[in-house]
Amino acid sequence: MYRICSLFAGVGGLSYGFASDSDFEIVAANEILPNMAKAYTLNHPSVRMYNCDIRDFSLENLQNDLGIKKGDIDIVVGGPPCQAYSTIGKRRKDDPRGQLFKEYARVLNEFRPSVFVFENVKGLLSMNGGDLIKEIISQFEKLGYNMNLKLLNAADFGTPQIRERVIIVGTLCGEPFEYPKQTHYNPEEENIDKEGRKPYVTLGEAIGDLPSIKNGESSQSYACNPQNDYQRIMRGNSHVLADHQTSRSNDKLVRLMKALPDGGTPEDLPENLRPNSGFKNTYCRLWWNKPSTTITRNLGCPSSSRCIHPKDPRPLTTREGARLQGFPDNYKFYGSKSDKNLQIGNAVPTFLSMSIKNAVKEYLKKHPVSDM
Repeated sequence: MYRICSLFAGVGGLSYGFASDSDFEIVAANEILPNMAKAYTLNHPSVRMYNCDIRDFSLENLQNDLGIKKGDIDIVVGGPPCQAYSTIGKRRKDDPRGQLFKEYARVLNEFRPSVFVFENVKGLLSMNGGDLIKEIISQFEKLGYNMNLKLLNAADFGTPQIRERVIIVGTLCGEPFEYPKQTHYNPEEENIDKEGRKPYVTLGEAIGDLPSIKNGESSQSYACNPQNDYQRIMRGNSHVLADHQTSRSNDKLVRLMKALPDGGTPEDLPENLRPNSGFKNTYCRLWWNKPSTTITRNLGCPSSSRCIHPKDPRPLTTREGARLQGFPDNYKFYGSKSDKNLQIGNAVPTFLSMSIKNAVKEYLKKHPVSDM
């Protein structure tokens, strides 16, 4: 069994794939936000959670609490907060969150895992003109790791959402890491290899069994039986629908949302309904027959990045956001609605984490820990 430590654990999206496989054991996790850490523990009760700043987390904690020594952790997974690198944010060079990769490197040096998985947003590649990613790779290489980097789209692995993420895998073995192969394809693209792959999962396929609710409404009942494999996986044994409610918007905003066509933007609206402010991708409706665009912590706010339901005059609910990230309906979130949306919006999609886990498992079969 491979032992894992999860850094910047969030609600457990990156942990999800590894936790679902009996060949892996997540023994410890670190997360600074109390409600995020609480949510992680609700879903992974056997994991020792260290709810603290990563600067206060070290091998000494695991030695004192779990008797774990240097080399006992086989795999480290995690991605520092992405806000400093996101193209949506301000991308300030002096944002201290942009330096947390150095703490990640410190933990790697203390633990000496055979493999680590570092995840972050696409914007990391262009930060500081590309110099930051070079610095990060250099830091890890100085520790003796063979570095592998690839940009993966979660939709290519069965997630009903276009969500590109940088996945860096470091290994102590010199053999290159083989990234997972795509399981899904974009049907709108031409001249692509479709053999053995399925079309992208659409937003409608992901949430079509959830009841239609309007402005300020909620529901705890499913609209129908599962209509496809994705819905069956999400439903599991759940019979009561949780976190499916929407805040009340003012009448003008409701009229705006009602007037938007499928996939529509404010440019599709009459002049009198167009918002007075906002960016090009705000106050926009999603598509029913396409995957969602990348959801964020503000998935319940119409003035945020495209997040208005394709049919109802409202933004996405917390449950719909969870569905688009691949969290099953029995997965628990904790705190206020904004807390829960933060937990969901910041997570790694579960289908992507499972694909990464499978690739790590195959790599370790070919290159056992004992050989590293």
